[in-house]
Amino acid sequence: MDIQLDPARDDLPLMANTSHILVKHYVLDLDVDFESQVMEGTIVLFLEDGNRFKKQNSSIEEACQSESNKACKFGMPEPCHVSVTNARTFSSEMEYNDFAICSKGEKDTSDKDGNHDNQEHASGISSSKYCCDTGNHGNEDFLLVLDCCDLSVLKVEEVDVAAVPGMEKFTRSPKLTVVSEELRNQIVRELVTLPADCWREQLDYYACCSQAPGCGELLFDTDRWSLQIRKTGAQTATDFPHAIRIWYKTKPEGRSVTWTSDQSDRPCVYTVGSPINNRALFPCQEPPVAMSTWQATVRAAASFVVLMSGENSAKPTQPWEGCSSWYYYVTMPMPASTFTIAVGCWTEMKLETCSSNDLATERPLSPSEADFRHVGVCSHMEYPCRFQNASAATQEIIPFRVFAPVCLKGACQETLLRLIPPCLSAAHSVLGTHPFSRLDVLIVPASFPSLGMARPSKDKTGHTSDSGASVIKHGLNPEKIFLQVHYLKGYFLLRFLAKRLGDETYFSFLRKFVHTFHGQLILSQDFLQMLLENIPEEKRLELSVENIYQDWLESSGIPKPLQRERRAGAECGLARQVRAEVTKWIQVNRRPRKRKRRAKAEAFAKLLPDQLVLLLEHLLEQKTLSPRTLQSLQRTYHLHDQDAEVRHRWCELIVKHKFTKAYNSVQSFLREDQERSQRDSFIHLLLAWGTRLALTLDIKGGIMWLRKPSARSTVHISVLPFPRGWS
Repeated sequence: MDIQLDPARDDLPLMANTSHILVKHYVLDLDVDFESQVMEGTIVLFLEDGNRFKKQNSSIEEACQSESNKACKFGMPEPCHVSVTNARTFSSEMEYNDFAICSKGEKDTSDKDGNHDNQEHASGISSSKYCCDTGNHGNEDFLLVLDCCDLSVLKVEEVDVAAVPGMEKFTRSPKLTVVSEELRNQIVRELVTLPADCWREQLDYYACCSQAPGCGELLFDTDRWSLQIRKTGAQTATDFPHAIRIWYKTKPEGRSVTWTSDQSDRPCVYTVGSPINNRALFPCQEPPVAMSTWQATVRAAASFVVLMSGENSAKPTQPWEGCSSWYYYVTMPMPASTFTIAVGCWTEMKLETCSSNDLATERPLSPSEADFRHVGVCSHMEYPCRFQNASAATQEIIPFRVFAPVCLKGACQETLLRLIPPCLSAAHSVLGTHPFSRLDVLIVPASFPSLGMARPSKDKTGHTSDSGASVIKHGLNPEKIFLQVHYLKGYFLLRFLAKRLGDETYFSFLRKFVHTFHGQLILSQDFLQMLLENIPEEKRLELSVENIYQDWLESSGIPKPLQRERRAGAECGLARQVRAEVTKWIQVNRRPRKRKRRAKAEAFAKLLPDQLVLLLEHLLEQKTLSPRTLQSLQRTYHLHDQDAEVRHRWCELIVKHKFTKAYNSVQSFLREDQERSQRDSFIHLLLAWGTRLALTLDIKGGIMWLRKPSARSTVHISVLPFPRGWS
């Protein structure tokens, strides 16, 4: 079943069979170990079979409303006195903590805004020998397929949710005398469909169920891109267990997170904009249609801070000496790719004069804004939505926290902390209600890759198999990482539309669009169709969904409007200034080393970072540049202090022209500013230059050496943790 894919030819597969069964909620319980660079623990999945969620369109709102009063009368569950002896049926080689106790009497630490402090592989699956279908096909078992990669799955078991005290309320029976698979699944069905105003109780139920004992191991298999789970005799998704627990651990080489050092050279780990999204962090359903909620408990050494994309402002508890535990949750259903985590030795930065909570303000709405910021019926699936909260609509600045290495405390207090409030206020004025009640800001190391996630624009990207699996085009090809152009082309398209329509018309539409479609998955044509329907005829200027699609989304290369803008930009004053500076440097490079009379020093203009990038790109086209010229270039523009884009071009010049005095700049760039995939691409560039210059690049023991065959000695370039496969 495991077929090796060719990165140059094949696409990134989305294996999850979401057309048959959906994950509605994840409960993660993880320990972070920096010594082994591994996260280890469990994830509990609460599932809903296709026969049920396909019916949950317009009728679901009525059904939830009719059961709202009944469900909320359940209140908090009784204490979950889970038998630790029965619960710890997993392998003895795994050492985890006893299940926690969910108590009815625990203090509710939620505030009015919903901010809570925690107190406490590669083929289409249709080729499998198991059938991925909800129908009954003889003796074949239903197969749950999850997207995952670079994970070590240790055990999979069904969770006995019926063992949790108080769960009989979901079955409308006074006692659970006879427990069956059907009864357990009925409990989960009722739990995942609790109405939005019962979200606190729902999270408590999820927590208690996640700690319940197992009631039977499930068969599972893994390949490079997926985890397949089945239960003997369960022939349909309806019969398959609706609550399962997976024991697993990540791998150091997993591409969903980066283990690195922060700006203070202390260890940290964080999720990155990876081509495989989060499938190397936890087993999940990758297609965007799989919208789910989650809650997570993450433990690390007491000196570390854990940040996640949760809705609550988590604070650490101490489960035992030397350990801190952090709890986060999300009540808005979102794709699994939006889950983020960062763990490091960071410090919360605060203004000495006031706290961020003091900056949370309300103001009267202008007439134009009032049209789009009223409390009304939302079109998304049910969840505790801030757009239905009148006070949230007027909150310009939501509470925020800023975390960074202590070495950046001064810069944060002087600049960043004062900049965030006006930015939040500006976002509110343009887009309307903030969708989340709070914000955490983390200053990540320079090596953080920020192009974006490998997210398909539609559920069908390429093709979809009978199992519901699909693909992401060019998702595996490292040379085509920047061809995931949804973000870049999308940015320029929005910029083009704003310029064409004018700011007032464009921003007015954006406010209406956000209010209409918040909390929903939408396609590009939905956005464009609504845009064209909401602008005056005289401002459309021959714009249509069809020609925008043709120019911007379906055509390769740079869109025609950008080409025209680029040609106009080439004649702008900044570009002309760069060309004049290039001419000066070429003249400097042609001067002989020794002159009879000392020539007057060339006066070079001060250039902006973007101009420096253009300057260095022009100089890269020169066949030779002398060490004297390169040294002068470095000294003139202080290139070692410039941003990563400038230093990337500078490193290319260093390697191309064998400027050995600056090899330490290459070392610093590779170690500090390059995430693994970017670093690999740059190393390929070094190898290419080495071949053209008759140089030899050796990589032994994690050390790169650059030398000429005739040289007596080698030159040390960089000490790096090279990925597997380099030799």
